[in-house]
Amino acid sequence: MKIIQEVQNDLLVLEAPFVKEMMDITYSMWKFGWDERNGGNISYLLKEEEVRHYLDTDRVLRTVPLDFPVVELANKFFIVTGSGKYFKNVRSNPAECLGILRVSGDGNSVELLWGLTCDGKPTSELSSHFRSHIVRLGKDLNHRVIMHNHATNIIAMTFTHELDEKSFSKTLWKMCTECIVVFPEGVAILPWMVPGTDEIGMETADKMNDFRLVVWPHHGIFGAGQTIDEAFGLIETAEKAAQIYMLINAHHGGMKQAITDEQLVELAKAFGVVPNKHFI
Repeated sequence: MKIIQEVQNDLLVLEAPFVKEMMDITYSMWKFGWDERNGGNISYLLKEEEVRHYLDTDRVLRTVPLDFPVVELANKFFIVTGSGKYFKNVRSNPAECLGILRVSGDGNSVELLWGLTCDGKPTSELSSHFRSHIVRLGKDLNHRVIMHNHATNIIAMTFTHELDEKSFSKTLWKMCTECIVVFPEGVAILPWMVPGTDEIGMETADKMNDFRLVVWPHHGIFGAGQTIDEAFGLIETAEKAAQIYMLINAHHGGMKQAITDEQLVELAKAFGVVPNKHFI
């Protein structure tokens, strides 16, 4: 009877909207070619009441110690992608590729409530995710999502464009009219760093004080948002602009005309957004 009950509980979890969202968005990003192999990771802050509706939050499967304390996130719930898991497999095997976690009361570990079967572990970029969640929650109480992928043209652009936040952001803004409206603060850029370390986690989180998009040169991009759609939409818009930039640079004739600084200001006023004062 216990085994039957556990199977029924697992099936109930699969009906949760937040699990379905994770299954859909991971598949979409894989189809875009942004999450090859086990590349990319997502963490989604959940409300306790929505988790309790689908699983027993008193049933802890195992505890995973953290290398860094996150007392600011104590007792908060997350659904995250697993370390080494392929996004293309999430739809067919969500219980192995995803995990629902609760940060312990002292912030020194996470408690696995569901998923990450076969002794799976949370994403190796958990430091970048948790530290970024802490910063973004300080800026926006409705913040919930941190998303990382290997957006193809963003990566390509980090090889062909100056790695200066002002010029990089303005180039993206000028590639597509909607860009300054979608991310008026621009994008942040880190120096190249080894991924999966606490150092890159701290640097990414620091940038999240002023930006919702953080580029890791020659690697990928991080996005933050109130919803899965918002975080994905930010990355999707920046990636589209980077694609246009790369297409223009591949064109023999080069660029013939562009959106001007004056037009960017006009756009910002029309849509009620405030562009980064250090960039324009």
